[in-house]
Amino acid sequence: MSESLATSIRMEPVGDVFSSDSLNPQGLGFMCGLEIHQQLATGKLHSRMPSQLYDQGLEEIPREWTQSHRILRASQGEGGRVDIAARFEARRNRSFVYVQPPNAGLIEIDEAPPLEHDKDAVNAVLTMSAMMDAKPVSSLQVMRKTVVDGSNTSGFQRTTLVATNGVISTNSGIVGIDVICLEEDSARKLDTKSTNTGEIVYYILDRLGMPLVEIATAPDVQTPDHAKEVAIALGTMLRDTRMVRRGLGSIRQDLNVSIACGDRVEIKGCQDLDWIPKIIRLEMARQLHFYRLANTLRLEAGLPVLPPDRRQDSTPVENRVSASAKSRLPITIQNMTSEFETCDSAMVKKSLESGAVVKGISLPGFANKLGTKEVDNIGAQMPRLGREFASAAKLAGVAGIFHSDELPAYGISSIEVERVREALNLSEMDAFILCVAPDWQADLALESVVNRARMAYHRIPQEVRNVVIRKGSPEDGTTTAMRPLPGGARMYPETDVPVLRIEGDYWNTISENLPMNRSERFTRLEKFKISSNQIEALLGSELDDIFVIGVEGGLHDCPSLPAKAWASILLDNTRSDIAKAVNIVEKAVDWPILTLTVHAREEGIITREGLIPMAALLITEGPTLGEAEFETRLSWFANRAEKEGFTPADTSAVEDAVDAILAERADFVAERGMEAVGPLMGMVMGKLGGAADGKIVSQVLREKIQKLT
Repeated sequence: MSESLATSIRMEPVGDVFSSDSLNPQGLGFMCGLEIHQQLATGKLHSRMPSQLYDQGLEEIPREWTQSHRILRASQGEGGRVDIAARFEARRNRSFVYVQPPNAGLIEIDEAPPLEHDKDAVNAVLTMSAMMDAKPVSSLQVMRKTVVDGSNTSGFQRTTLVATNGVISTNSGIVGIDVICLEEDSARKLDTKSTNTGEIVYYILDRLGMPLVEIATAPDVQTPDHAKEVAIALGTMLRDTRMVRRGLGSIRQDLNVSIACGDRVEIKGCQDLDWIPKIIRLEMARQLHFYRLANTLRLEAGLPVLPPDRRQDSTPVENRVSASAKSRLPITIQNMTSEFETCDSAMVKKSLESGAVVKGISLPGFANKLGTKEVDNIGAQMPRLGREFASAAKLAGVAGIFHSDELPAYGISSIEVERVREALNLSEMDAFILCVAPDWQADLALESVVNRARMAYHRIPQEVRNVVIRKGSPEDGTTTAMRPLPGGARMYPETDVPVLRIEGDYWNTISENLPMNRSERFTRLEKFKISSNQIEALLGSELDDIFVIGVEGGLHDCPSLPAKAWASILLDNTRSDIAKAVNIVEKAVDWPILTLTVHAREEGIITREGLIPMAALLITEGPTLGEAEFETRLSWFANRAEKEGFTPADTSAVEDAVDAILAERADFVAERGMEAVGPLMGMVMGKLGGAADGKIVSQVLREKIQKLT
């Protein structure tokens, strides 16, 4: 850290939380690193099952798919400690139902030991490591990482450290890569159903065990905008390998963010890269806000204020503050149901009828510190303690809470508010929290709120947070708490998977055969004289390799194809339309099918209109790739095209048909001029019985109409 930066963060932090976009990262001691999780395009990591996702919702699950009902319990790790996140999760009274699709067997359901690493997955991550100039570890030792949300049937995720000390280049500077890991993806959540005794969470095991590469950067990100740049650079590098899955949910970006007066939080759910700078700036504003609030609470309580840099914290002082906060905020939960027997709130009424209770707690000295919903200058919600309390309560599974700063509202009148204040014996300086839920759940939620209120006297807690989501996009870029930041007690060795040693020759082979990067691929395509838009589209669709093969020739002995024509075919819907014609998935249309068809079209063997139906016939009735040479297949193709009426008419026939139509519609041509080309095209094609090339028909029509006009 530079001397100027060190000096600046010894001063009281400057900045307006209402204007997060104006906050100075350097002046606030900003630190940030990224974690990228990318699915690999291989089979599952520790079973030999295929990596496949199924579209069925919970109500659409086939009867023959096995369902297993489990309860996960917290236990001590190898070091004799129980992870803090696991301890909290165990109190939520959740059980889990796991649905087994066809690609989930005994290993996925945790009834059989895992197999060794998938070799393709290992090769992929080693390739990525070499592309980032990272140093591989000598032995791949699988570790078990405790997972507390039920998304892994075993209660842990298998993770393998592969390499360390890499770099990624950005326009704003070099960013270090601390670790590169190979790990299993989790199960997908289908639904959650609430009961009076707890929640039942439904997972499907199709995604469980899919291999992920996890890349964690050093805290070298300089600014919020630089974080986006780093994410783009990493995503581009991963796609360059052509070893990763594409599509929604295949890549996830997590942000580790802190400022000097705050602390590290991990933010998940950053799917849209354009939102990353905003999410980070809002987190900076949140940490600044709660630093100031903590010092306000401390001053009112006669306690020492927090220094502006967390590295200056005194453990004895923080222990004293913690003891004071605990004394000021005891966990005293009171049943308030009787105060709401005549409440007009529909939500309260419905909940009480279902067996819920209303419980409340007092927060001495917190009046007017919880806040109400406000937005900042960019339309995002302002940080407020009430929202943090709601997040804490939701971790217990409740829908939300009510607090005194926002009441009366939601159908709760001033009458109920006064009843609550009297029952809790509150002064004007005190706040209260209400929770409407089953008895046990209300207790857990309010206990969580009290614990979070005690934390308000300190810096923001280290925790995992999630971006606020609405319909797949951040609502405003703010975050809510998910769980405490896990500690070191969550990791321990996996004894069922043998250690994989990375020998020198193995690593050298990987390093000497790296895939081309995007720049190299772009340069390769430029020599074919296609447009830059086509180049970008081919690269974005990862079709550049098959494009080059097609142009250079040799795919199942097919001669070279014209570059522009071949690029156009690859980028339009031709392959998809062929697949639809024979009711198969697009990937099942083999490239030699498409190249032969395009070759026939370019050689004048079939009409443009015959391309899709003839390709479909080649798939369903033609000689197979393995049985016949290219010339044999092309001969069959030509003969069948003639039979089906897709052989192009000669030029003279086209001209005769055009002349006849022009004579019939002379008045129309005189009136419309060149605008008549489109309407007359269909008439000429109909006259030729479809046995014509639309391109040639259009050309002849234009030439002849030009002469007439």
